[in-house]
Amino acid sequence: MTQQINKVVPKSPITLIQNPKSGHCHKVSLFMALNAIPFETVEPDMANGEHKSEHFGSLNVFKQVPVITDGDVTLADSNAILVYLIHAYAESDYWLGKDAKEKSLVQRWLSVSAGELARGPAAARLEYVFGATIHEPAVLEVSATLLSNMEAHLANSASSFLVGSHVTAADIAMYSYMAHAPEGGISLSNFPHINNWLKAIENLDNFVPMPASDIAAARV
Repeated sequence: MTQQINKVVPKSPITLIQNPKSGHCHKVSLFMALNAIPFETVEPDMANGEHKSEHFGSLNVFKQVPVITDGDVTLADSNAILVYLIHAYAESDYWLGKDAKEKSLVQRWLSVSAGELARGPAAARLEYVFGATIHEPAVLEVSATLLSNMEAHLANSASSFLVGSHVTAADIAMYSYMAHAPEGGISLSNFPHINNWLKAIENLDNFVPMPASDIAAARV
């Protein structure tokens, strides 16, 4: 499936500071790959706390990845980075919506990606992939509600995508952690419309996957 690619490119490759198994980082690298935006990656030694250093704190006060540097621009937070890249190197009406309604619907899913997705499937995966401590009942409840609501939304849509007739920033923001939800024991087997949506994204030109981890026993 072909999507729109703008011809504007940075003067030199963007540097993406990342953890390759972070969904927040993957959505940034995925967007740049889909739009043929040249970039290079740097992977701090997070196991030994390099991201907690004073130097890293000068790049992102919250000491989290992803962070990009683009010339004299340094920016953190995956959704903020997406918005920056779209306005700097892509077609904003295509990726963020062409009118007030579409723009608000895309923003809604950006909020879901930072809210329900982060507190649900992403948090469940954090436990198994990174050894994080979670409050399992709350995480599973949020995950189940999100899957049910997202399946219903896609079932009632005339498109394979979350907003409008083509891929937008909404899809990129939601894709990585949803695709890898089974690694946290969040099964997608009963959600055919979500699976069709995942396949639609994976069929885009220049799609790149996030490295996989083991599938966990289903708990939702």
